[in-house]
Amino acid sequence: MRIIGGELKGRQIVPPRNFSARPTTDFAKEGLFNTLSNIYDFEETVVLDLFSGTGGISLEFASRGCKSVTAVEMNVVHANFIKSTAAALKVNGLNVVRHNVFDFLNICRIKFDVIFADPPYDIDNLAGIPDKILNASILKEDGLLIFEHPAAFNFTSHQNFIKEKRYGNVHFTFFKILHQ
Repeated sequence: MRIIGGELKGRQIVPPRNFSARPTTDFAKEGLFNTLSNIYDFEETVVLDLFSGTGGISLEFASRGCKSVTAVEMNVVHANFIKSTAAALKVNGLNVVRHNVFDFLNICRIKFDVIFADPPYDIDNLAGIPDKILNASILKEDGLLIFEHPAAFNFTSHQNFIKEKRYGNVHFTFFKILHQ
């Protein structure tokens, strides 16, 4: 796994062999960040990465110079890996929060331009997670929620649906807070 763009482009991220997270593929990250680079000036962007796992998405945003990136990961081994990788790469502006995502959503008072969520595919009620995030009032009015999910889920009829992008087996659904 590598960082595909920005200041740290080409740097490797090597999680331990016993790591249980499922990282987003390089192919999917490249497609996602090509889309986002046409929307955002990363230097002005405040990002939240939920279910951070290896921290690959957080590091991609940080590599592109985002104003701030908050990575929320409950697993202590994963959170420590993200912290140590960020330190080794001398990444600034990446804050790792070791917390349960759903509890974090209840206490967070910061608003984000981009929220990326990549929950474990076998998590209970995966289909309800976008609503939990959107209802937490932490997405800025013109912000995007990007939700990574398996092909078995389809959110095209969701009231906040914008678009879906597919990269191999990886599906990203984009949501916005739409005003009626």
